[in-house]
Amino acid sequence: MEVILLERIARLGGMGDVVKVRDGYARNFLIPMDKALRASATNKKLFEERKHIIAEQNAKSKAAAEIEAKKLDGLVVTIVRQASQEGKLYGSVTVRDVAEALKLDGYEIPRSQIILSTNIKTTGEYPVRVTLHAEVVATIKLTIARNESEAA
Repeated sequence: MEVILLERIARLGGMGDVVKVRDGYARNFLIPMDKALRASATNKKLFEERKHIIAEQNAKSKAAAEIEAKKLDGLVVTIVRQASQEGKLYGSVTVRDVAEALKLDGYEIPRSQIILSTNIKTTGEYPVRVTLHAEVVATIKLTIARNESEAA
């Protein structure tokens, strides 16, 4: 199915690009999330008329994301978990755990915007990417510890 992108999407294209994607991806994600329109003649005409409005909305959301990224960049988040003497966790730390820790620090970040580079199964420090906008990414430092004194 061909769609017109309403915003920049990683590994797919930029705003206004007409791209071919799988039907399910378009129907179940891109179109319901208002990230794309079907590439019909009427939608192409509609997009050309609304292009400046959509670009303005994208610029506003990018500016808001950049402000949030400045707050988040370099933030250190600590999660205390049970672990063995060697530092292996009893379980693992997931995106859900990171989102809850950020929520406790006062940041409302959806889980879909948090990207873990590796599975976290040992204590230590890990970089975590937070994608606030398609073009804005902040990096926070995640510290996993066995107890509060070890975290400090």
